[in-house]
Amino acid sequence: MTELRSILDEAVRQELISPEAGGRLLPFLIERGVAVAEEQPAMADAGQAWSDTETPRFVRGFHDVLITVGVIVALVGLWGLAPLYAVPAAIIVLSEILVRRQRLALPAVSLTIALFCWTCLLMSHFFPPWMPASQSFGAEATQLVAGFPIILGAYYVRYGVPLSLALCIMSVLAFVLTLLLRLVQWASGNPAFFLDHPVVLALVALICALGLLGTALYFDLGDRLRRTTRSDIAFWLHLGAAPALLYSTVSLLSLGEGVRIFDVGNMSAGTPVVVATVAALMLIGLIIDRRAFVTSGLLSLGVAIFGVVRKGNATVDTYIFTTLIVVGTIVLIIGTGWMPLRRLVLRALPPAIANRLPPG
Repeated sequence: MTELRSILDEAVRQELISPEAGGRLLPFLIERGVAVAEEQPAMADAGQAWSDTETPRFVRGFHDVLITVGVIVALVGLWGLAPLYAVPAAIIVLSEILVRRQRLALPAVSLTIALFCWTCLLMSHFFPPWMPASQSFGAEATQLVAGFPIILGAYYVRYGVPLSLALCIMSVLAFVLTLLLRLVQWASGNPAFFLDHPVVLALVALICALGLLGTALYFDLGDRLRRTTRSDIAFWLHLGAAPALLYSTVSLLSLGEGVRIFDVGNMSAGTPVVVATVAALMLIGLIIDRRAFVTSGLLSLGVAIFGVVRKGNATVDTYIFTTLIVVGTIVLIIGTGWMPLRRLVLRALPPAIANRLPPG
């Protein structure tokens, strides 16, 4: 009955049926013995592989791809010819047709990204974020991110695109981060507080990154079988949580080794820290069954390996191709052995925790 209720709730969220109809349909279907077939557990019992629970729902067919290409080309052309304020009007018109009426998933993602990029340009036009490093952390950064939750939240309320809610949540956390930084700076009475205490900056960033991970897990664990839009929202949140955790953790642990805060170019100085952090992220990804969580951290691992090889006497071609081989091998090992590795991890966890996670 729980699965049937979740399916009807999802139909209501997608406006396929009204809330009143959903409430009447549930007892009607239960009285007539309608149940949701549990095909995936049956496959698992038969010794077959569990189907992928992380299949992106925004990839439904080449029709969506074709429409998305048209959306991107048209918006790029409009962006180059029309004023800045003409772009959101086009995004809204296309969203009404492609998202609200036709419910095309991939075009919805592209339109959400276009809205996000337009918001970046709009906010940076009014509140330029570029400030000298010697200046204090001012109100510009807070004002810059303040518009994102409003615009993206309104878009989600109207069109219900999971990516828009995920970006809205990330922007809210970014807004909270700027407020925390300004609060700490104000309480210290030192305009250059974070230049003198970079560890505090890394700690605050790590707290916000953990908050993003906790939010992603909230949506993820609420739909362990991944049948509703909660799973889609969690997918995007995990894509943002992994690099946020990686950079904040590496910055915090590498400050004593001469690595500047969030300095990706010099991250090779803290390569052991990067490798250990990425390994921890891979373990978390295995536990929660999120390949996207693991994948988003591999780019930084490549940067670290690239830095290690670059410190030697190898030529440019050598350390580029060495980095590609190492990262590609890691991806292949994780990709081909994901399910066996995850079963081992789940068996090592207490049943109370394992039963709340996606089945292995």
